[in-house]
Amino acid sequence: MNVVTLKDLERRFGDFVAVKGVSLEVAKGEIFGFLGPNGAGKSTTIRMLCGLLEPSGGSGTVAGFDIRTQREAIKQNIGYMSQKFSLYEDLTVEENIDFYSGIYRIPGAKKAERKAWVLEMAHLQAQRRTRTGQLPGGWKQRLSLGCALLHEPPVLFLDEPTSGVDPMSRRDFWDLIHQLAGGGVTVFVTTHYMEEAEYCDRLGLIYRGELVALGTPTEMKEHRMTEQVLSLSCDRAHDALTVVAALPGVRDAVLFGRDIHLMTADAERIVPILRDAMEQAGFEVRALERITPSLEDVFVSLIEGKDREEGAQREFKG
Repeated sequence: MNVVTLKDLERRFGDFVAVKGVSLEVAKGEIFGFLGPNGAGKSTTIRMLCGLLEPSGGSGTVAGFDIRTQREAIKQNIGYMSQKFSLYEDLTVEENIDFYSGIYRIPGAKKAERKAWVLEMAHLQAQRRTRTGQLPGGWKQRLSLGCALLHEPPVLFLDEPTSGVDPMSRRDFWDLIHQLAGGGVTVFVTTHYMEEAEYCDRLGLIYRGELVALGTPTEMKEHRMTEQVLSLSCDRAHDALTVVAALPGVRDAVLFGRDIHLMTADAERIVPILRDAMEQAGFEVRALERITPSLEDVFVSLIEGKDREEGAQREFKG
Protein backbone atom coordinates (compact mmCIF):
# COMPACT_ATOMS: atom_id res chain seq x y z
CA MET A 1 0.00 0.00 0.00
CA ASN A 2 1.45 3.36 -1.05
CA VAL A 3 1.03 6.20 1.45
CA VAL A 4 2.70 8.87 -0.71
CA THR A 5 2.21 9.03 -4.49
CA LEU A 6 3.44 11.74 -6.83
CA LYS A 7 2.93 11.98 -10.59
CA ASP A 8 4.74 14.67 -12.62
CA LEU A 9 4.75 17.06 -9.66
CA GLU A 10 5.80 20.58 -10.59
CA ARG A 11 6.18 23.93 -8.86
CA ARG A 12 6.97 27.19 -10.62
CA PHE A 13 7.80 30.59 -9.15
CA GLY A 14 7.31 32.92 -12.08
CA ASP A 15 9.65 31.73 -14.81
CA PHE A 16 11.71 29.63 -12.39
CA VAL A 17 10.80 25.93 -12.18
CA ALA A 18 11.79 24.73 -8.69
CA VAL A 19 10.39 21.19 -9.06
CA LYS A 20 10.18 19.54 -12.49
CA GLY A 21 8.00 16.49 -13.11
CA VAL A 22 8.80 14.49 -9.96
CA SER A 23 7.13 11.06 -9.81
CA LEU A 24 7.58 8.60 -6.95
CA GLU A 25 5.76 6.29 -4.53
CA VAL A 26 6.44 5.56 -0.86
CA ALA A 27 4.94 2.48 0.80
CA LYS A 28 3.47 2.13 4.28
CA GLY A 29 6.20 1.62 6.88
CA GLU A 30 8.96 2.63 4.47
CA ILE A 31 11.81 4.99 5.36
CA PHE A 32 12.34 7.10 2.26
CA GLY A 33 15.38 9.36 2.05
CA PHE A 34 15.14 12.48 -0.10
CA LEU A 35 18.59 13.82 -0.90
CA GLY A 36 20.05 16.67 -2.89
CA PRO A 37 22.27 19.73 -2.63
CA ASN A 38 20.99 23.05 -1.26
CA GLY A 39 18.50 24.62 -3.67
CA ALA A 40 17.76 21.31 -5.41
CA GLY A 41 14.02 21.39 -4.62
CA LYS A 42 13.84 19.22 -1.48
CA SER A 43 12.10 21.73 0.78
CA THR A 44 9.73 22.91 -1.98
CA THR A 45 8.66 19.31 -2.59
CA ILE A 46 8.10 18.66 1.12
CA ARG A 47 6.05 21.85 1.46
CA MET A 48 3.75 20.59 -1.30
CA LEU A 49 3.48 17.16 0.33
CA CYS A 50 2.63 18.76 3.69
CA GLY A 51 -0.18 20.86 2.20
CA LEU A 52 1.70 24.13 2.71
CA LEU A 53 2.24 24.93 -0.96
CA GLU A 54 -0.04 24.32 -3.93
CA PRO A 55 1.54 22.49 -6.88
CA SER A 56 1.75 24.25 -10.24
CA GLY A 57 1.35 20.98 -12.09
CA GLY A 58 1.04 17.24 -11.65
CA SER A 59 -0.85 15.31 -8.99
CA GLY A 60 -0.32 13.39 -5.80
CA THR A 61 -1.72 12.02 -2.58
CA VAL A 62 -0.47 11.82 1.00
CA ALA A 63 -2.18 9.44 3.44
CA GLY A 64 -4.97 9.09 0.88
CA PHE A 65 -5.63 12.84 0.57
CA ASP A 66 -5.17 14.90 -2.58
CA ILE A 67 -2.30 17.41 -2.38
CA ARG A 68 -4.31 19.93 -4.43
CA THR A 69 -7.81 19.75 -3.02
CA GLN A 70 -7.41 18.28 0.50
CA ARG A 71 -4.48 20.20 1.91
CA GLU A 72 -6.10 20.83 5.32
CA ALA A 73 -6.85 17.13 5.73
CA ILE A 74 -3.22 16.34 4.94
CA LYS A 75 -2.01 18.71 7.69
CA GLN A 76 -4.15 16.84 10.21
CA ASN A 77 -2.81 13.44 9.19
CA ILE A 78 0.94 14.01 9.09
CA GLY A 79 3.71 14.70 11.55
CA TYR A 80 6.40 17.23 10.69
CA MET A 81 9.77 17.90 12.29
CA SER A 82 12.52 20.24 11.13
CA GLN A 83 16.06 20.91 12.28
CA LYS A 84 14.76 23.90 14.28
CA PHE A 85 12.69 21.51 16.48
CA SER A 86 9.67 23.92 16.69
CA LEU A 87 9.68 23.79 20.49
CA TYR A 88 8.95 26.61 22.95
CA GLU A 89 12.14 26.97 24.97
CA ASP A 90 10.53 28.89 27.85
CA LEU A 91 8.05 26.05 28.45
CA THR A 92 8.90 22.89 30.34
CA VAL A 93 9.02 19.52 28.61
CA GLU A 94 5.57 18.69 29.95
CA GLU A 95 4.13 22.09 28.96
CA ASN A 96 5.37 21.65 25.38
CA ILE A 97 3.64 18.28 25.18
CA ASP A 98 0.44 19.77 26.59
CA PHE A 99 0.61 22.66 24.10
CA TYR A 100 0.94 20.36 21.09
CA SER A 101 -1.78 18.08 22.43
CA GLY A 102 -4.07 21.10 22.19
CA ILE A 103 -2.84 22.03 18.72
CA TYR A 104 -3.60 18.51 17.49
CA ARG A 105 -6.95 18.44 19.35
CA ILE A 106 -6.20 15.20 21.14
CA PRO A 107 -9.28 14.12 23.14
CA GLY A 108 -9.01 14.77 26.87
CA ALA A 109 -9.35 11.10 27.72
CA LYS A 110 -6.29 10.29 25.61
CA LYS A 111 -4.00 13.18 26.52
CA ALA A 112 -2.45 11.51 29.58
CA GLU A 113 -1.78 8.30 27.65
CA ARG A 114 -0.06 10.14 24.76
CA LYS A 115 1.97 12.33 27.14
CA ALA A 116 3.22 9.23 28.96
CA TRP A 117 4.15 7.67 25.60
CA VAL A 118 6.19 10.72 24.54
CA LEU A 119 8.01 10.92 27.87
CA GLU A 120 8.88 7.22 27.75
CA MET A 121 9.85 7.23 24.05
CA ALA A 122 12.10 10.27 24.56
CA HIS A 123 13.45 9.03 27.93
CA LEU A 124 12.45 12.35 29.49
CA GLN A 125 10.39 11.21 32.49
CA ALA A 126 12.91 12.71 34.90
CA GLN A 127 13.08 15.98 32.93
CA ARG A 128 9.34 16.53 32.54
CA ARG A 129 9.47 19.76 34.59
CA THR A 130 12.76 20.99 33.09
CA ARG A 131 12.62 24.10 30.94
CA THR A 132 13.08 22.96 27.34
CA GLY A 133 15.75 25.56 26.60
CA GLN A 134 18.00 23.87 29.18
CA LEU A 135 17.93 20.47 27.44
CA PRO A 136 20.89 19.19 25.37
CA GLY A 137 20.33 19.09 21.59
CA GLY A 138 19.74 15.34 21.44
CA TRP A 139 17.01 15.51 24.10
CA LYS A 140 15.31 18.44 22.36
CA GLN A 141 15.38 16.35 19.20
CA ARG A 142 13.58 13.42 20.86
CA LEU A 143 11.03 15.76 22.44
CA SER A 144 10.36 17.41 19.08
CA LEU A 145 9.86 14.00 17.48
CA GLY A 146 7.46 13.00 20.24
CA CYS A 147 5.43 16.19 19.82
CA ALA A 148 5.20 15.57 16.05
CA LEU A 149 3.80 12.10 16.78
CA LEU A 150 1.31 12.96 19.54
CA HIS A 151 -1.69 12.58 17.21
CA GLU A 152 -0.37 9.24 15.83
CA PRO A 153 -0.05 10.32 12.18
CA PRO A 154 0.46 7.63 9.53
CA VAL A 155 3.14 9.73 7.78
CA LEU A 156 6.09 11.55 9.32
CA PHE A 157 8.08 14.19 7.44
CA LEU A 158 11.56 14.94 8.79
CA ASP A 159 13.44 17.88 7.26
CA GLU A 160 17.16 17.68 8.17
CA PRO A 161 16.15 16.39 11.65
CA THR A 162 19.65 15.54 12.94
CA SER A 163 21.46 18.71 11.88
CA GLY A 164 23.49 20.10 14.76
CA VAL A 165 23.29 17.10 17.12
CA ASP A 166 26.17 14.84 18.14
CA PRO A 167 26.83 11.46 16.43
CA MET A 168 25.53 9.37 19.36
CA SER A 169 22.27 11.33 19.45
CA ARG A 170 21.93 10.85 15.68
CA ARG A 171 22.31 7.09 16.06
CA ASP A 172 19.77 6.97 18.92
CA PHE A 173 17.38 9.05 16.82
CA TRP A 174 17.62 6.63 13.89
CA ASP A 175 16.94 3.71 16.22
CA LEU A 176 13.67 5.47 17.10
CA ILE A 177 12.86 6.02 13.41
CA HIS A 178 13.29 2.32 12.66
CA GLN A 179 11.04 1.42 15.59
CA LEU A 180 8.35 3.76 14.25
CA ALA A 181 8.65 2.34 10.73
CA GLY A 182 8.41 -1.16 12.18
CA GLY A 183 5.08 -0.10 13.69
CA GLY A 184 3.76 1.00 10.29
CA VAL A 185 4.63 4.73 10.26
CA THR A 186 5.85 5.96 6.87
CA VAL A 187 8.90 8.21 7.19
CA PHE A 188 9.93 10.73 4.53
CA VAL A 189 13.26 12.27 5.50
CA THR A 190 15.72 14.75 4.02
CA THR A 191 19.34 14.61 5.16
CA HIS A 192 22.75 15.74 4.01
CA TYR A 193 24.59 13.07 6.02
CA MET A 194 25.56 10.28 3.64
CA GLU A 195 25.88 7.71 6.42
CA GLU A 196 22.25 8.41 7.33
CA ALA A 197 21.17 7.71 3.76
CA GLU A 198 22.36 4.12 4.34
CA TYR A 199 19.68 3.76 7.04
CA CYS A 200 16.86 4.41 4.55
CA ASP A 201 14.93 1.68 2.73
CA ARG A 202 14.95 3.67 -0.51
CA LEU A 203 16.44 6.92 -1.72
CA GLY A 204 15.56 9.62 -4.20
CA LEU A 205 18.16 12.09 -5.45
CA ILE A 206 16.82 15.44 -6.62
CA TYR A 207 19.00 17.92 -8.51
CA ARG A 208 17.91 21.22 -10.02
CA GLY A 209 14.31 20.24 -9.41
CA GLU A 210 14.50 16.87 -11.19
CA LEU A 211 14.51 13.38 -9.69
CA VAL A 212 17.71 11.96 -11.19
CA ALA A 213 17.88 8.63 -9.31
CA LEU A 214 15.56 6.38 -7.32
CA GLY A 215 16.30 3.08 -5.60
CA THR A 216 17.66 1.29 -2.54
CA PRO A 217 21.14 2.21 -1.26
CA THR A 218 22.47 -1.07 -2.68
CA GLU A 219 20.85 -0.47 -6.08
CA MET A 220 22.31 3.01 -6.17
CA LYS A 221 25.83 1.74 -5.55
CA GLU A 222 25.65 -1.30 -7.81
CA HIS A 223 23.61 -0.07 -10.77
CA ARG A 224 23.55 3.74 -10.90
CA MET A 225 27.31 4.28 -10.94
CA THR A 226 28.63 4.45 -14.50
CA GLU A 227 32.26 5.10 -13.52
CA GLN A 228 34.71 2.89 -11.64
CA VAL A 229 36.10 4.24 -8.36
CA LEU A 230 39.70 4.12 -7.16
CA SER A 231 40.80 4.97 -3.63
CA LEU A 232 44.23 6.59 -3.36
CA SER A 233 46.06 6.86 -0.04
CA CYS A 234 49.09 9.15 -0.16
CA ASP A 235 50.94 11.85 1.72
CA ARG A 236 49.68 15.45 1.39
CA ALA A 237 46.40 14.33 -0.14
CA HIS A 238 45.09 17.89 -0.46
CA ASP A 239 48.06 18.89 -2.62
CA ALA A 240 47.97 15.62 -4.58
CA LEU A 241 44.34 16.22 -5.53
CA THR A 242 45.37 18.80 -8.14
CA VAL A 243 47.74 16.32 -9.82
CA VAL A 244 45.17 13.51 -9.82
CA ALA A 245 42.31 15.63 -11.16
CA ALA A 246 44.39 16.83 -14.11
CA LEU A 247 45.20 13.34 -15.43
CA PRO A 248 43.56 12.28 -18.73
CA GLY A 249 40.90 9.67 -18.03
CA VAL A 250 40.10 10.92 -14.53
CA ARG A 251 36.54 12.23 -14.69
CA ASP A 252 36.40 13.48 -11.12
CA ALA A 253 38.54 13.40 -7.97
CA VAL A 254 37.46 14.34 -4.44
CA LEU A 255 38.92 14.19 -0.95
CA PHE A 256 37.34 11.40 1.09
CA GLY A 257 38.63 11.67 4.64
CA ARG A 258 42.42 11.37 4.34
CA ASP A 259 42.23 9.62 0.96
CA ILE A 260 41.31 10.63 -2.58
CA HIS A 261 38.46 8.96 -4.47
CA LEU A 262 38.73 9.27 -8.22
CA MET A 263 36.29 8.22 -10.92
CA THR A 264 37.32 6.80 -14.26
CA ALA A 265 35.89 4.73 -17.08
CA ASP A 266 38.87 2.31 -17.04
CA ALA A 267 40.49 1.77 -13.64
CA GLU A 268 42.94 -0.86 -14.89
CA ARG A 269 44.38 1.50 -17.52
CA ILE A 270 44.63 4.52 -15.23
CA VAL A 271 46.46 2.81 -12.30
CA PRO A 272 50.00 2.74 -13.81
CA ILE A 273 49.52 6.25 -15.25
CA LEU A 274 48.46 7.50 -11.84
CA ARG A 275 51.39 5.86 -10.04
CA ASP A 276 53.89 7.41 -12.48
CA ALA A 277 52.34 10.86 -12.21
CA MET A 278 52.38 10.74 -8.41
CA GLU A 279 56.01 9.59 -8.32
CA GLN A 280 57.12 12.32 -10.73
CA ALA A 281 55.31 14.92 -8.63
CA GLY A 282 57.06 13.73 -5.48
CA PHE A 283 54.14 12.07 -3.69
CA GLU A 284 54.33 8.74 -1.86
CA VAL A 285 51.57 6.30 -2.86
CA ARG A 286 50.66 4.21 0.18
CA ALA A 287 47.71 2.37 -1.32
CA LEU A 288 45.79 2.43 -4.60
CA GLU A 289 42.86 0.10 -5.20
CA ARG A 290 39.50 -0.14 -6.86
CA ILE A 291 36.64 0.01 -4.37
CA THR A 292 32.88 -0.33 -4.21
CA PRO A 293 31.52 3.20 -4.57
CA SER A 294 30.05 4.94 -1.55
CA LEU A 295 26.72 6.73 -1.79
CA GLU A 296 28.65 9.98 -1.83
CA ASP A 297 30.61 8.72 -4.86
CA VAL A 298 27.35 7.77 -6.58
CA PHE A 299 25.71 11.12 -5.96
CA VAL A 300 28.77 13.09 -7.09
CA SER A 301 28.88 10.97 -10.26
CA LEU A 302 25.18 11.45 -10.99
CA ILE A 303 25.31 15.19 -10.44
CA GLU A 304 28.47 15.58 -12.52
CA GLY A 305 26.86 13.49 -15.25
CA LYS A 306 23.75 15.66 -15.20
CA ASP A 307 25.89 18.79 -15.51
CA ARG A 308 27.82 17.32 -18.46
CA GLU A 309 24.56 16.32 -20.16
CA GLU A 310 23.05 19.79 -19.76
CA GLY A 311 26.30 21.41 -20.90
CA ALA A 312 26.31 19.29 -24.05
CA GLN A 313 22.69 20.21 -24.75
CA ARG A 314 23.47 23.92 -24.40
CA GLU A 315 26.43 23.60 -26.78
CA PHE A 316 24.25 21.71 -29.30
CA LYS A 317 21.54 24.36 -29.14
CA GLY A 318 24.12 27.11 -29.39
